Amino acid sequence: MSDVLRLDNITRTYPQGQGVLEVFRGLDLTLKQGELVALVGPSGAGKSSLLHIAGLLEAPTSGEVYICGEAASALPEGERTRIRRDTIGFVYQAHHLLPEFSALENVVIPQRIAGKDRTASERDAEHILTHMGLGQRLDHRPAQLSGGEQQRVAIARALANRPRILLADEPTGNLDFHTADGVFDSLVDLVRSEGLAALVATHNLELAARMDRALVLHEGKIHDAGKLGLKQKA
Repeated sequence: MSDVLRLDNITRTYPQGQGVLEVFRGLDLTLKQGELVALVGPSGAGKSSLLHIAGLLEAPTSGEVYICGEAASALPEGERTRIRRDTIGFVYQAHHLLPEFSALENVVIPQRIAGKDRTASERDAEHILTHMGLGQRLDHRPAQLSGGEQQRVAIARALANRPRILLADEPTGNLDFHTADGVFDSLVDLVRSEGLAALVATHNLELAARMDRALVLHEGKIHDAGKLGLKQKA
């Protein structure tokens, strides 16, 4: 499997009073095609910041981010935007759906922005939403959907442009246990079927144990914990 995401010797500092706050120091991370990897660590460890750096939303203080082998962190903004649009899908704890548009339209919009024609965009949006179990909810607006359904739409939207990498920040964090379990199953099924590389930040160790391996973020560095030895879902 080839590397689709590599973070090499990443540091990130922020001004704090008369000094600096060091969040990452010499951090390395590799994500291969087809891998589903959990990112775990205590609150405040920097999981969201790490995803922002990996997704080219935030620049590291030093080090390099490689996307499909391309050094990307210092590219012009237009090039970073192109990579985010074409190569990376984002899912957040809050779904951030556009309330005035239907589920189908929310998934069509990023495809139209990428230049795909309307007919193809609607066909692909319907396909992915049906795959997510929302075939009967295509015309519903977010307010007419449950929390779990809204998050499924957000996942479908993130994958609408067939990215190579999925970055998810607590994608089931706002959901109750049973709903979270179902949404996670849908996410895993879609990631597997599309052959994506996925990095999923989560506090839920049971979900983390169902991924291929877990990375623990601690004191500014990544430690590979391998496959977590927790009880698997029956």
